[in-house]
Amino acid sequence: MIGQTAIEQESTPYAELHVSSNFSFLCGASHAEELVLTAETKGLHAIAITDHNTLAGIVRGHSAHCTYADRLKYVVGCRLDPMDGPSMLCYPTDRTAYARLCQLLTLGKRRAPKGSCEIYVSDIIAHGDGLLFIAVPPQVPDEAFRNELIRLKPYFRDRLWLAVGRFMDGFDGERLVFTEAIENDLGIPAVVTNDVHMHLRSRKPLQDVLTCIRHHCQIEDAGYRLFPNGERHIKSPGEMARLFPDHPHWLARTVEIADQCRFALSELRYEYPDENDGSGEGTQERLVRLTWEGAAKRYPDGIPDKVRKLIEVELKLIDELGYASYFLTVH
Repeated sequence: MIGQTAIEQESTPYAELHVSSNFSFLCGASHAEELVLTAETKGLHAIAITDHNTLAGIVRGHSAHCTYADRLKYVVGCRLDPMDGPSMLCYPTDRTAYARLCQLLTLGKRRAPKGSCEIYVSDIIAHGDGLLFIAVPPQVPDEAFRNELIRLKPYFRDRLWLAVGRFMDGFDGERLVFTEAIENDLGIPAVVTNDVHMHLRSRKPLQDVLTCIRHHCQIEDAGYRLFPNGERHIKSPGEMARLFPDHPHWLARTVEIADQCRFALSELRYEYPDENDGSGEGTQERLVRLTWEGAAKRYPDGIPDKVRKLIEVELKLIDELGYASYFLTVH
């Protein structure tokens, strides 16, 4: 395949779908706000904050994105690290799928000590409806990872992609060969990501320090635990296109995936937990019944008119404000 021209490369749209913020504790070296601002400045089509086993960073990213909503798409997501399978980038396509992702993460957090998350591939499959997945290969993909992809494909079918990046670490050629083979043999499409850990290359020293803290070692002893260079920063569409001149369709898929993710945090509103007891009685009706029953016990000789009128006023106000569930919780 003939590579793209310089003009084509500069005009190639790109969405960065693999980004670790500082909410990926001791991994990401940039705030979500910095990452979103840089993505907009560099002309990306979209950005997804995908912290490890958490949605903690997406709110700040969303708040920063509100300023650039007309120029940059913001994708809600996270990186799932199951105990028995490969890491997977995960993106909800709608609000219902977002709820499933939250349930999945809650399940994993409850199983593990604070700061950890214990999830399994079976959990991801059980909560996977409406979610899009990008499998993240190890630094050097091997037969074991290939077998994991074979295991995952029947469950996610056209909702599964394979991440590929060029990090100038000496293994780019092996990753390229592996990725092309997976596309040809398994039919799992590849998509470019840069596994971003910092908004600018200049943040690399801080990223190194965080890595050393995470591994409890001094920087002179860190060795291969450090990234060999500062390539894992936000890059422009042109920069990413020049890294994959013969695979423009891999970059195009980033935009296709981003555009399938229609969920936005702005859809969420505060909703008090439902206090329905399953009897078919509405929460307001239940509160009214319990209130009059309680009043009758409090005033066995009859409820005084003044008290009755006050209760009626209060119940009407509670109904108008929708606070019945709160009072039932207190009860």
